[in-house]
This record gives sequence, structure tokens and C-alpha cells, in this order.
Amino acid sequence: MKKKLLAVLLAGAMTVSMFTACGSSSSSSESTSSESSSSSESTSSESSSSEASTEASTTTSTGAGETITIWVADAVTSLTQTMAEEFMSENGYEYTIVVESVGEGDAASNMITDVEGGADIYGFAQDQLARLVAAGAVQQLTGTGYDTTIEEENGAGSVAAATFGSTLYAFPMSADNGYFLYYDSSVITDPTSLEQIVADCEAAGKNFYFEINSGWYQVAFFFGTGCTLTYETNDDGTFASCDIDYASDAGLVALKEIIELQSSSSFQNGSSLSSATNVAAIVDGTWDSEAAKELLGDNYAAAALPSFVGSDGETYQLSSFSGYKLLGVKPQTDADKLRACLELAQYLTSEECQLERFNEVGWGPSNLAAQEDEAVQADVALSALTEQSNYSIGQGQYPDDYWTLATALGDDIISGNITSSTSDEDLMATLEDFETKCISCAQ
Repeated sequence: MKKKLLAVLLAGAMTVSMFTACGSSSSSSESTSSESSSSSESTSSESSSSEASTEASTTTSTGAGETITIWVADAVTSLTQTMAEEFMSENGYEYTIVVESVGEGDAASNMITDVEGGADIYGFAQDQLARLVAAGAVQQLTGTGYDTTIEEENGAGSVAAATFGSTLYAFPMSADNGYFLYYDSSVITDPTSLEQIVADCEAAGKNFYFEINSGWYQVAFFFGTGCTLTYETNDDGTFASCDIDYASDAGLVALKEIIELQSSSSFQNGSSLSSATNVAAIVDGTWDSEAAKELLGDNYAAAALPSFVGSDGETYQLSSFSGYKLLGVKPQTDADKLRACLELAQYLTSEECQLERFNEVGWGPSNLAAQEDEAVQADVALSALTEQSNYSIGQGQYPDDYWTLATALGDDIISGNITSSTSDEDLMATLEDFETKCISCAQ
């Protein structure tokens, strides 16, 4: 494993890195998180800043007898242990590396619950950043020199995902948290048309899976017709306002299309191949690529989401959320340990390590050079995701209640409370109620 200790050249810019983040309130920003609050007191001082900005040649502790704990998803635990230990050895560090399996969906909640007892370095999904900033659980990178490297080496979307307000807080680790269409090429004759996909599935007696009662997948229809649903947050991570226009002509077209899809005999609500049967098409993500290959065999194919003809006769391209996995570093009171953690996090998200994760578990790189790798370019699922990214919107921060409201809206369609025979007036009333409740989440 090649040594990529880029941060050594940045030792003189470490002043900002020694500031622990400070927050006094919190807000939920993704569907599986629970609302919590915590605060952390800044420990920066003139003396610690001076210590942090000394030259790299200054004698520092190598970490003997100390531990750096890393939380990552189970799929990359062993690989991360190997990469981290080799990096420590090559660069003269003696820290004991402990890598634990904690998924990106749980890391933020665990960190916020106990910042001091949490991991020193941890992977998390982008929509958890606001909560981590509010809890003082993630070290800011703006002004440290690491930000320059991150911005130069990674795609703009992943850099934006790692930024809260105007401050960069995390190292982009992957650019594959989005969804697209897997399909059986022996059944689906035109994957670009939603109507044709449904017709092909019905004719073959096969199933088409689309999770319409998930706030993550549901937006494909509303964003596709041009609707907006975003939340603005305050600097402390609390929600300030909601920009939404679902109660509109565009929203009505989207809602009617969801209802029409659900009425098909081929429709199944879901997004996981592990629980899918008799599949000809499914809206899913790269995490299921191996399962898709095994299930579909020689007929394995993937594409961007299709377009559909709306109730107004216009054609719309289904949109999507796009997301990223990030690697955060917990603020440290020990300048030497902070430096080691930052250098290690930078390496674990480098081109070399991103390509290793791609080769081992298929994670899509955020690193621009890694994205140009021949094997990455040839990957069917990642190619479909890249195509879909032209129609995607980066997932920002959303309160827990939004996800609950979206589920309820989808459930009303699945249960038959809302059908194709429901009047436009009643459908608009449903959208108005949904919009009002979404706005109230930020009040």
C-alpha cells in the first residue's frame, strides 16, 4: 500500500483543526434518527493553537499505548483495519487501531448520544451532518489545508454533501448512495419508458418494485414534475424553514402517476432484492448490485430511471435523491492525536483506498481520479447511477417527521384510501395537508 501522507505538508495550517466544534441544540435530519440534543464546550485556546501550528519536525507522541477507534459499515470493517494499520506503520505511528462495525445509519445517533465515548473516526451518511455539527461531534476542516485537497480531488456533489453552511466538516468516502433501475433484459423492451416497463411486466406476469411509501424514493415523481421540497437549517442544526410546492398542478400530476403505478397488477411496494420475488424490474441502489447479478444472470441490466407521460399529456423524467458516504473525525483535545486522525482519515478516503473499496465491495468512488478507473467505468450499476445523477438532487437535511409524513402519503395510496377515482379537489386537499405538515416540521 503506497504512502499518501499529504497532510504532513499542512502541519502549519492546523490551528483551525484544534478547535472542537460547539453546538447547543440538535435536529433530526434523516428518517432513522431520533431527535436528541447535546452540547460540547470549545477547548481551543491560544496555547493549543500555537502548539497545533508548530512545524512537523517538532517532537510529537507517536501514540504508543493509545487507541484510535474507527466505525465503518460491516462490509468494509476488515479492509479498513488492514488499510489503517498499514498507514500507521508506514508513517511511524504506534496507535492501536480498533475498527468496529457501525453502519452509516447508526453512527450519528451513537456519536450524538455520547460524543466523548464515540469513535475517533467514523463513517456516516450525508443527511446526518447537521446533527453531528450541532452536537460538536465532528471536526471542522475549513482553513486546515485538508479542505483544499478534498475540493481538488473529489466531485462537487460530494464536497457539497460534506459542507454545512460555508464550512467543510468531512472527508468524502463514496458517491454511490442513490437509486436507479435494475431490470431483466429478456423482459423489459424499453427501460426508458415507465409505461413500457409496466406493460412488459404485466404481459410477462412479472413484478415491478418501487417503494412509493418511502420519502427517499417517493420524491422521484414530485421532483420529476418540477416540485420542490427542501429544508433550510440554522447554524446550530435546527430547522429554520421548508420550501415546498407539492400543492400545485405539478404536484397533482406526480400524485396521479404514483396512483396509476400502484394500480398495475405488476406493482410491488419495495426496494430490496432480498425480499423481492418474480422480479423483472426494481428501483434500487448499488448496494444490491451483487444480488441483482445473481438473480438476473445473463439478463442483468441497469439504467437510469425512466420517464413517464403525465395526466396532462406532458413527458417527465423521474428524478431522485443522491447521497454520499462521508468520513468524520471527532474533535480531540490532544493535538498529536488529532493530527494522526486527520491524516488517517485523509488516507482512508484517498484515490487508492476508494479504489480498494470499489474492488472489494463495489462502493462507488467520490474521488475524481478513481472515477476514471477502467473497472469503475465498466461497472453496470455505477454507470446507471452516473446516468441518473443527471436528474438527481443532493439530499440535504430533513426532519424525522418528513419521512413519517411521506410514508403516510404512500400508505394511503397502497391501502386504497386514495385511488384514480378520487377527485382532483380531494387529491389537491391531500397535497395541501401534506404541505402544511411539512412546513410545520420547521416551526
